[in-house]
This record gives sequence, C-alpha cells and structure tokens, in this order.
Amino acid sequence: MDTDHRIEFDRRVALADGGSPGHNRWHPDIEPVLRIKPGETVALDLWDGLGAQVTPISRAEDLLEMDEYRNHAMVGPIFIEGAEPGDLLTAEILRIEPDQFGFTFVLPRLGALGERFSDPFLVKWHIEDNVARSDDLPGVAIAGAPFIGVIGVAPSDRRLAIFAERELELLKRRLAAGTAAGDDVTVVQVPDKRSAVPPDGKPATEGLRTLPPRETGGNLDVKNFTEGARITLPVDVSGGLCSLGDPHFAQGDGESCAIAIEMSAKVAVRFDLIKGPQVRWRPRNPTFEFAEPARSPRRFISTTGFPVTVDGRNEWLDLNLAAHSALEEMVGYLTTVRGFSEYQAYVITSIAVDLRISEIVDAPNSIVSAVLPLDIFE
Repeated sequence: MDTDHRIEFDRRVALADGGSPGHNRWHPDIEPVLRIKPGETVALDLWDGLGAQVTPISRAEDLLEMDEYRNHAMVGPIFIEGAEPGDLLTAEILRIEPDQFGFTFVLPRLGALGERFSDPFLVKWHIEDNVARSDDLPGVAIAGAPFIGVIGVAPSDRRLAIFAERELELLKRRLAAGTAAGDDVTVVQVPDKRSAVPPDGKPATEGLRTLPPRETGGNLDVKNFTEGARITLPVDVSGGLCSLGDPHFAQGDGESCAIAIEMSAKVAVRFDLIKGPQVRWRPRNPTFEFAEPARSPRRFISTTGFPVTVDGRNEWLDLNLAAHSALEEMVGYLTTVRGFSEYQAYVITSIAVDLRISEIVDAPNSIVSAVLPLDIFE
C-alpha cells in the first residue's frame, strides 16, 4: 500500500541501543519525528512491547534480567498540522503486517494470577499464514487478529501533572495499607529516568511511565484496534503528538497474564482531525469504531472506562468503577450523537451493549469497554 510518509528502521535494534527516533515516556516536550497534514497516511515499523528484549534465542531465565524501564518503545511523536487543544484526533488502522516471531511469557507476580507462579515461563511463536504455533504449547494454533496495543497523544503540562499527582496519591495509599512494596511489579510506576528515552531533561525526569492507559490513550491493549478500526483521542497539545507501539498478533480480552502474543510489525495508519467547532460529542476516554471480525460489514462503537472517579481519584484495577465510566461514556454517545433521552440511552445500554474486560493487568488502570453494534439503528 502506498502511503504519504514512511518511518522505517531495523526492528532488531532496540530504541535504547540507537534504534529509530522514538521514546518510552509520555511528555509534551518530546520533539516530533514527523510532521504530516490531516488525512495523510504513514507507514511505520513498530517494536514489540518489550522493546526488542526478547528474541528467538531467548531463554525463560533471561526474562528475569529484562529492563522494565525500557518497555513500550514507541515510534513518534507524529505532529499533525492544525491540531490544537479542543480538537479530536482520529487514527485509522489501514494495515498490520506481523513479524514471523512472537512471544508470550509468565513472570512471578505478573498478571491477574501472578501470585500463583514462582518461575518464569517463555513461549516462542512462529507466525505463518496468519496462524501462530509454538513447540512450547504443542497442539495449539492461534488464529491471528493483529492489533496495536499502544496509541496515544502527548498530555499537556497540566494534564501530565494531574495524572502524576493522582497516581502518586494512589501509590501512597497502597504503601500505607501494606498492599504494595517498592520493587513489586504491581506497584504504581511513578516517573523514573532509568532507561528513559529521551535520556535527559524533563521528559526523562517528569515523563509518565507507559504501563497504565489514561484518558489521552497509551497502553490500551484493546484487541479491537485491528485493521479497519478507528480510534478517537483528545488533542491536548498543538500538533497532537501521536505515538504508537506494542503490536500484538492475538490476545484474549483481559490479557490475563499481562502478555499477549507480542511481536514487531509494519503498520499503516491514516490520521485526521475533527476540529473543535465540529465536535458534537467529546468523549472523556478513548473511543473505538471497529468491525468484528476485522473488515466485516458489521461495525461497532466502543467506549472505554478507567477506574478513575469523576473528581479525579484513581483506584486500583477497580472493574466496577471502570464499567461505570464506560457506560457513562456510552450514554453520552447515545444522547449527544444519536439524539436519545438519557432514559432511552440507559435502556439501550442494557439491551444491546456488551461490557468487556479489555485488560485487567496494566496497573493501576484496568479497562472495561462498552461495545454497541451500530446496525441496531434503522
């Protein structure tokens, strides 16, 4: 597929080792690597979510030596001309070309049942003809449904401060309650310059870690962001400054052990803008429109919810709160875009909307998606 722009590099060379321009923190001061116009397309190489730390010759014991501060090497930021705060940015996935190598692993204390496991376990996948197979899981064949795990825009200085403050407050509460330890993989990841890219300045010392998804996007891990899907994100800073990473070959809703079939990939994306005066509905959280299966005629819209209260208090992987947030967003869509009353919208959420646990492991922000089929509207 022809595209207007390309960002290509050797995906075997990690970002930290001098790979293509990119970053692994969220901060508005990170310089863009590309400038485009609304409506233009970009072809990108993307690293896997662990930033090329797992290779075909890796062993399970090597997982214990991974550098968690290098995770989510992202390509970007991409500056979209004319994007200003108050606008909405849309990104449509046109193509995802998987690598032939993928991996999944288990680490002690990682994931929804992490406390049950004391040893590392590595599954290395061979991907061919849109199916993944592994000698480490004999007799299992996983059909591909490739998607992008990380996509987001840079938070403004004000929003960055809000995110950092609420996550630090949650960490202090968990430490005071004895539910988190300083080196625990489930602890809230506060800003830390170790292995940060860029390595200097405010992005290194103040940049947000990439594990939790937030209102500006990031590590969403919503498996519906496949070919043909479109995500809507709020523009927080001039240019939007959108970044992508963490492609997955396949994943179950929830991503229960915290790792999908991770891979590197080539992707093509079209970016566009909804300018402020044209915005009818402004979702609080990222919103998806997608087909299921990918590129089928039946399309859906999905709102998302995080465990953050309306007054900004962050809770720990609270699925009830995330579900409540996703439903509130869906009611907003149905009333603002579709013209129903709140009572009518509430009925529709009960008779037609599926609540899905999209991910339960990207602490502290689990994601619940509220998924509505668009063909119910005559």
